[in-house]
Amino acid sequence: MACPHLAYHRSANGEEFDEPRAYCTVADRFVQPMRADICNDRYGLDHADHCEIYRARNGEGES
Repeated sequence: MACPHLAYHRSANGEEFDEPRAYCTVADRFVQPMRADICNDRYGLDHADHCEIYRARNGEGES
């Protein structure tokens, strides 16, 4: 299951994108594709275990 804080946007600040871009609603910013891989639990990663933004939001801190 993908991170509930991940969204995809086709535009921002009046700029249109060719492809939707990953946006973290917790960090309130666009994230790099590699970060989106973590958010989407790809390649054996789990956002709840591997994303410091998600962990901080849920009071788990970094380990």
